Amino acid sequence: MKKRIIYTLFTLITLYPSTLDAQNKVNLSQCIEVGLAKNYDIRIVRNEQQISTNNLSKGNAGLLPEVGLTSGYTGSLRNSRQNLLSGDVDKQSNIHNQDIDVGVNLNWTLFDGFKMQSTYNSLKELKLRGDLNARLTIENFVADITSEYYNYVQQNTQFDNLRYAVKLSKERLRIVEARYEIGSSSRLEMQQAKVDFNADSSRLIKQQEVLFRSQVELNKLLSADDVEHLFTTQDSMIVFDALLGRDEIWGKTLSQNTLLHIAQSDTKLSQLDMKIAQSLNYPYLKINGGYGYNTGWRDAASYDRQASWGANYGVTVGFTLFDGNNRKRKIKNAKLEIENAELSEQQLELDIRSQFSNIWMAYQNNIQLVNLEKENLQTAEDNYEIAIDRYKLGDLSGIELREAQNSLLGANERLTQAQYNTKLCEISLLQISGQIMTYLH
Repeated sequence: MKKRIIYTLFTLITLYPSTLDAQNKVNLSQCIEVGLAKNYDIRIVRNEQQISTNNLSKGNAGLLPEVGLTSGYTGSLRNSRQNLLSGDVDKQSNIHNQDIDVGVNLNWTLFDGFKMQSTYNSLKELKLRGDLNARLTIENFVADITSEYYNYVQQNTQFDNLRYAVKLSKERLRIVEARYEIGSSSRLEMQQAKVDFNADSSRLIKQQEVLFRSQVELNKLLSADDVEHLFTTQDSMIVFDALLGRDEIWGKTLSQNTLLHIAQSDTKLSQLDMKIAQSLNYPYLKINGGYGYNTGWRDAASYDRQASWGANYGVTVGFTLFDGNNRKRKIKNAKLEIENAELSEQQLELDIRSQFSNIWMAYQNNIQLVNLEKENLQTAEDNYEIAIDRYKLGDLSGIELREAQNSLLGANERLTQAQYNTKLCEISLLQISGQIMTYLH
């Protein structure tokens, strides 16, 4: 009965990936394209980018005049009593007067100390800032989906390694059971082989859960309707670029890093805020004009109806002599904001330099680890072949065979992990240097 359970478990586990193989295969570029079109964060940041684009207008900066159309109606109903010099009294009741007016008015600030021009330049910079924020969000998304894509590849590789380990344990169990039946092996050795087989099967089942979580996470990044959607990747192994040049990557980091561009934009915005504050030191010039029509009806007057129409215009020149020292305060604060923006930019460059150095060191070390683990894997495979041959001849104990098997499995795991870590370093280097979108091609 136990034997039947063991073989049933083995069959279910080893057949699991066949459901994945039946699905359409996708590559990284396809995943990125789908994610860029459907991911909610990307769609939100694109809307915000459009808002900053819509805000970039001369009217929003105050450079254009304001034109308005007004109309109104007023009326009055009253009684009147007048004591005349002749001694007579003039009384009137229910005097009804009415007025209707319609007019077009224009107000235009021609000069306000260059505040409007500085405001318009700020809107341009805010539009650029919106583009940079969208670019940063997209770059982070591409980095996340690329990392998760290759994590899914890694977990599939680990699943295959563990399935292979189960296969090896099954073969060992078959051999020891055959020996036990003819009396050339002890029950203890057979029980130990079963324990090892079950342990490997348990690890495979747990790995299936890890693989499922990666699958769900990748579907979530793609904003898939079904987060449990099964798929396979065209990449069956992790390939990385081992020939990245430090000087070239660092040069592109200084010129293309999105966070640095955002910091530079913040500095420009602070400088423009300074110009807006300084505009209060200048006079302002405004013009206004209009054209209107008015008509009225009178019950107690020398006329019963009067109409008038025509244009009006005016010019206003002004200068704020004293505003409670608010101008000085705003200018001082603007200078401090510029200094803070410049300091933040310098601090960010230092942080990026430190981050780059750490990533580059990890990238170089992981490349060496990959090469080392490849050698270890080859040695472990040779050792296992020797061990299984000796085990079949009865020259090697089950414990020694198990050690050789564990060494082989460990070498596979370490190589896969080193390859994935190197790929993560590559992703980080391309992201920090503004080249992450190369994964889209």
